[in-house]
Amino acid sequence: MKVVIIGGVAGGASAAARLRRLAEDAEIILFERGDYISFANCGLPYYIGGTIRDKASLTLQTPASFRRRFAIDVRTGEEIIAIDPSGKTVTVRRLVAEETYTESYDKLILSPGAAPILPFTGENIFSLRNIPDTYRIKEYLEQKQPQSAAIIGGGFIGLEMAENLHQAGLKVSIWEASPQIAGGFDREIAREITSHLIEQGIQVHTGQFVENIEQLSADMVILAIGVRPESALAKEAGLALAPNGAIIVNENLLSSDPHIYAVGDAVQSRHFLSGQPVYIPLAGPANKQGRMAADNICGLNRAYRGTIGSAIVKVFDLTAASAGLTESAIKKIGLPYDKVFVWAGAHASYYPGAASISLKVLFSVPDGQIIGAQAIGRTGVDKRIDVLATAIRAEMTGADLAELELAYAPPYSSAKDPVNLAGFMIDNILRGQVRQHHWDDIGALLGREDITLLDVRTAGEYSGGHIKGAINIPVDELRENLGRLDQKKPIYLNCHSGQRSYIAYRILNSKGFTCSNLAGGYRLYAEMTSI
Repeated sequence: MKVVIIGGVAGGASAAARLRRLAEDAEIILFERGDYISFANCGLPYYIGGTIRDKASLTLQTPASFRRRFAIDVRTGEEIIAIDPSGKTVTVRRLVAEETYTESYDKLILSPGAAPILPFTGENIFSLRNIPDTYRIKEYLEQKQPQSAAIIGGGFIGLEMAENLHQAGLKVSIWEASPQIAGGFDREIAREITSHLIEQGIQVHTGQFVENIEQLSADMVILAIGVRPESALAKEAGLALAPNGAIIVNENLLSSDPHIYAVGDAVQSRHFLSGQPVYIPLAGPANKQGRMAADNICGLNRAYRGTIGSAIVKVFDLTAASAGLTESAIKKIGLPYDKVFVWAGAHASYYPGAASISLKVLFSVPDGQIIGAQAIGRTGVDKRIDVLATAIRAEMTGADLAELELAYAPPYSSAKDPVNLAGFMIDNILRGQVRQHHWDDIGALLGREDITLLDVRTAGEYSGGHIKGAINIPVDELRENLGRLDQKKPIYLNCHSGQRSYIAYRILNSKGFTCSNLAGGYRLYAEMTSI
């Protein structure tokens, strides 16, 4: 069997290594037009910022080491310029010698990746996709010593570059055409990211479409607008493509040609939860797809069940992460859902260094299946999002989260982990133990005389800011002050995070009051409505 792989890095290199482990006698040829076949592309911003200092550490495998380890014919500096599906051949161009030749195959794996969207060009305009891009930016910083940088695009690469260029001493601004940065998150998490960036001295401009570079007034520009699949070869070969140009594959990662597989950032996937086609160019899915394509070539019949888009990003000393569907995506597909907000300690409050995590968990109604999760905090975010990502893949419910036995010791967690707390809250909602409303419902409640807005925080907290028109009865004094409340009026409760107001809810509910609890509490309301 002879297998030709177009493109190294995540998908292609993973497929090549797996093929060799399964088929020692197969002839495997890996073509890569660049000089690198396996590098830490997610670590590139941190080399620019100086966190990673050793240039060599960015290269995970060299062509030579890959050949030695796996006995694979690695051909760098050679570009595939055409595919002939009927003849099962590819046309190769040697970039240095400027000559072409053909190579046959029994099976072909396409892993060409994706290319950055580049609406502007110039000596001081850069994108970050590979090691040569990284070296160009690093050299420009060292040689030209720019004082300011504008980043067009507020996605993960834009956020990481903002931090690292700031760390390198530049004045940094982010320009995002959408109403919010961090488009992979819902508004609540994106707002916390934005606030933190501003606190660190980063200028954030949202709803700003950059028409020309001159409007930015920066010494250098980083284009982080996004990527598009590199599928020109597939198109010319007659393979089926999605509207965005991504290669359409079936569950076995087979293209519309029975001898051509495709993996990684060039392919269209399906979302594990919605079943709808999605384009999510991430390293994790690319690696898994490469492995699965190799399995299927070797007859193991592996099905790729789709992606939930698990992702994480460092923003200075905060970490933000997500898995599953966002609230906006859920609304688009029309799935009945609800959500809970948890604000709790990453570990026991009495252990030094305690910090809080903001957690948003989305679940379907009425079954309570977990369909999305997002988190932000200074520590412990990765642990919680990985647990929730696993719960999503396992189709677990809020009741399941409540029963999870998670590792506990004071330096790492609490006896009731934030994930457990989310499960308790979901279970309470579905069992009718509590009704809730959300921060964006408050506007319609203000000024109504047929309801009571009740703040159950302390008097000191209340005086520091409260919802307009809310009266204050601290939860610990509520039982003695029930006479101040009109039982004919529904009561809309709030505290700082939602925990004390839930206790108040149960007290009032037992006395015959109709109540609703503000999810996420005053803390979230104040953050989302501040100017």
